[in-house]
Amino acid sequence: MPKGTNWFYTLGSATMFAFLSQAVTGVFLAMYYRPDAASGAYESMRYVNDEVFLGEFVHGMHKWGSSVMVILIFLHMARTFFFGAYKYPRELNWVIGVVLLILTMTMSFTGYLLPFDQRSYWATIVGVNINGTGPLVGPFLSDFLRGGPEFGATTLSRFYAIHMLLVPGLLGALIGFHLYLVAKLGTTAPPWVSAEKYTKKDEEQA
Repeated sequence: MPKGTNWFYTLGSATMFAFLSQAVTGVFLAMYYRPDAASGAYESMRYVNDEVFLGEFVHGMHKWGSSVMVILIFLHMARTFFFGAYKYPRELNWVIGVVLLILTMTMSFTGYLLPFDQRSYWATIVGVNINGTGPLVGPFLSDFLRGGPEFGATTLSRFYAIHMLLVPGLLGALIGFHLYLVAKLGTTAPPWVSAEKYTKKDEEQA
């Protein structure tokens, strides 16, 4: 570990812990969740919150944990940028981190629809419409997310598959590769430590 390591360096580990918490609570919720647009999704979540032992607690951990993970990954990326840890030889790890950020936002977006209540339904419509305004790929992305011309059962199934199967697998694989590169390349010292060493070296030469 480089000299000057501080609590800022724990943001990556905290983000990984948040992901593991999301994975565990997500598996629990998937045992009861039904991706049925005809009130099945809403009723299954109502059942989890009202009937299942500790269901409301686990659902709350998953719901608020998603916001915590988004905040932590942004803080981790900011620390990496301002500490200059994206420079040679760690450029590939920075790119992987950017992809992990995008996948985390995708998880948050697709998971928001799954309760299929009024708030999540209309908020997702707004989000998909915003994606549709993007250049070139925007309209195709919007059609892909909807799974058809309108929101419905296919949309919910598609969001559930992306949220439960596609993105978690990619996240797990990329996190593993990310940690491998961190272990191989090590961590960088804070910029003020490098500046301090440079100043001492200049004084000795003088």
